[in-house]
Amino acid sequence: MNANADALMKDISPLLAKLRDKTVRKRRDAATLLGKSGNPSAIHDLGEALSDPHAGVRADSILALGRLGDAAAVPWLLSVIGDPDPEIRAGVISALGRIRDPRSIEALISCLEDTDDMVRIGAAEVLGKLGDPRALTPLARLGTDPFAEVRDAAEAAIRRIRK
Repeated sequence: MNANADALMKDISPLLAKLRDKTVRKRRDAATLLGKSGNPSAIHDLGEALSDPHAGVRADSILALGRLGDAAAVPWLLSVIGDPDPEIRAGVISALGRIRDPRSIEALISCLEDTDDMVRIGAAEVLGKLGDPRALTPLARLGTDPFAEVRDAAEAAIRRIRK
């Protein structure tokens, strides 16, 4: 049996139970280990953990969903792309970048207008990786962004899409 088949066969039920533990550390550890498990059957539970009151649990669950790399996680991730915490939004963008699903394009384009420069940078980078020409005009608008890093990320994304 190969490593992927082993991951799918692994019983993750103890980790799923820990994802609902009253202790934040146990919930965070469970999310991390579920992401490392490679088992897509964890997506639903990780998606539900995106509503955890603790930002660290949400962040670890987002990272785990991205690490699993399964397109089934996209609707869950899109549901929290507008989180008030910019670190959570940036994490969602990173996870969507790992999954590379075209359903995320419109939401990523919207993130180019985010108030947080790191979110705008992340969205530009992921849009460049996805290579969808619909992002060209919104990316070009970042040419006047007050932050040089945002402008640079947008220019790089535009070049990448035009290749």
